[in-house]
Amino acid sequence: MMQTITGWLFDVYPNETNLSIWLIGEDGKRHHFIQDFAATIYAAGLANRLRGLLRWLKAQSIPMHLSRTERKDVFSVAHPTGIPFGDKLLRDSGLLPARLVNGLVTVLAVEVLQPGKLDELFRKMVDAFPDLTYYDADISIALRHAAQFDTFPLARCRLEVRGEKILSIVPLDTPWELEPEAAPLRIMSLEPDCDPARKEPKAILVSYPLRGQAERVSYSLPFEKTEPFLIGLRADIRRYDPDVILTSWGDTWLFPLLMKLSKESGILLPLNRDESESLVERKEHTYFSYGQIVYRGRQVQLRERWHLDRHNAMLWGDYGLTGVLEMARVTRQPVQEAARLSPGTGISSMQFVTAMQKGILIPWHKQQAERPKNALEMIRSDMGGMVYQPTVGLHRDVGGIDFVSMYPGIMVRFNISPEVPRAGSDLEPGPGEPGIIPMMLAPILNKRLALKSALLTLNKYDCRRPVYQALASAEKWLLVTCFGYLGYKNARFGRIEAHEAVTAYGREALLRAKEAAEDMNFEILHMYVDGLWMHKEGCKTPADFQALLAEVTDRTGLPISMDGIYRWVVFLPSRVNERVPVANRYFGVFQDGSIKVRGIEARRRDSAPFIVETQLGLLEILAKAEDADGLKDVLPKAQAFVQKQMTALRMMRVPVEKLLVSQKLSRELGEYSSPSPAAQAV
Repeated sequence: MMQTITGWLFDVYPNETNLSIWLIGEDGKRHHFIQDFAATIYAAGLANRLRGLLRWLKAQSIPMHLSRTERKDVFSVAHPTGIPFGDKLLRDSGLLPARLVNGLVTVLAVEVLQPGKLDELFRKMVDAFPDLTYYDADISIALRHAAQFDTFPLARCRLEVRGEKILSIVPLDTPWELEPEAAPLRIMSLEPDCDPARKEPKAILVSYPLRGQAERVSYSLPFEKTEPFLIGLRADIRRYDPDVILTSWGDTWLFPLLMKLSKESGILLPLNRDESESLVERKEHTYFSYGQIVYRGRQVQLRERWHLDRHNAMLWGDYGLTGVLEMARVTRQPVQEAARLSPGTGISSMQFVTAMQKGILIPWHKQQAERPKNALEMIRSDMGGMVYQPTVGLHRDVGGIDFVSMYPGIMVRFNISPEVPRAGSDLEPGPGEPGIIPMMLAPILNKRLALKSALLTLNKYDCRRPVYQALASAEKWLLVTCFGYLGYKNARFGRIEAHEAVTAYGREALLRAKEAAEDMNFEILHMYVDGLWMHKEGCKTPADFQALLAEVTDRTGLPISMDGIYRWVVFLPSRVNERVPVANRYFGVFQDGSIKVRGIEARRRDSAPFIVETQLGLLEILAKAEDADGLKDVLPKAQAFVQKQMTALRMMRVPVEKLLVSQKLSRELGEYSSPSPAAQAV
């Protein structure tokens, strides 16, 4: 008998023969279904090698469908000899797959009917035929499912089912809604009573809300006796049946300990809903990124539930659980993955889903190299964003305006993508249909613009503000990352020429904004990549800048907004030479009394807390001045505050914890020719 069930898509993962699908039903139940699903990879190369692969695949025991098909390859892939695939003589000889004028390439499609065995099969394929070119080979099953059915974590869906088997799945919302109907998640919190890195915990703090009530159950489970501890925790998990287990140090300490105690005592914990399922463990790893060595701790993930570790999640302190769920929605990554992976991986996931939905091949290995350039071409193209050195000193009534998500906006507005020929830097769109990058970015850019617009209109006490701020923060990190990934050497859909085109358009847009401001008699005090600071006598309210904003948008085609109007702002000189300005070091106070600082110690991660507190305390005193003329009235109080702080320091009344400096070393100690103070301390 066929049934229709509506709810929120919770978990998707492969089992031995098909997919397991978990749904949080509108009826309050947690439903488990299975779904038939085929995952396809593609192979291209010399005709005789493809025939060999075909024979090899037919001898395998894994059920699959094999066919010849055509797919779009957005890049001009080169033959190992250096001759393009498009060479007619080689193509006609049958040595290379046929490439059509419209960009389609003939490939062997390998449709695996048991998706859980895809990775194993692909590894054997590469070992047996390493000389072939593979596409769509290492895409996760969750992303493949999202691309085929347009689903995402916590998508509200309507399922047609017969027994346990899904016949159809239809999403009822999209990732781009600002206020989707929230899923009724049950969240249990587990955390040790202290930081395990500093002290041996004695108990686990357990907390969860009473069903249907606002109050929470909170208590402590001591470790003193293993069996009562495990029996008590097992009873709580079974009774509450959480969807999310939220922990502190769960990946690196708590879950490994629970697994160890459970194994030694024989008392199984229902961490997965299906207790016969094993936990998913991933090893710790270290990598080098932007001049720093980054450590990612061990991971322990669950099936049929989610485990989120506050201390092993990317950017948890920036946007919390709301941002993690938003990151999962828009990137289509499973929530446990989205919490732990970087925004760059999220951008790649969005590209993969877009490519699969549009029938575009995803290369297993990036095959595009930077076009050779001479020195003059390199200088012209590799210029980065425009920086206009500021006018050093104190300035009053300064308007700050900046382009909204400038670089992503340029990619979408001017169709900048690796496969789209560049039309120049004169703010003309790239030719043809939208490229894969603009197609992927447009929805998330529009959502962030909508969120920023909504935040401008919401009352500061509106309960939606913190939610919108977390959502906007998640979108911001993805949009910031997308520009870097466009030029990242290992990005599947990256190309340095497209990266350079974005900065060229950005420089042109900033110059046009400057010309518009000067045509309206504004004095430009500073410009930095996507923002301008300006002054005009008598312009003190947002309304005074609206005509300029409209003119800039008209000349550039890009949205620009008011960052704020400063009562006063100070652009600082270099410490080495006070006559030389520094572009990214300034502080100021907006008309509403809020403070903005860039480049000073209060913004640095390696500043001692005492220094940060002193600078911010000083700025808070200066911010009480109604305007620049009022600074002289608060100056005595500011000087007294600084003197008080210095006296406390000299008298050794400042706790030593507030004087500690935290720094990361970017190399091994033996690699320093001239060790920094931090390296000397180590």
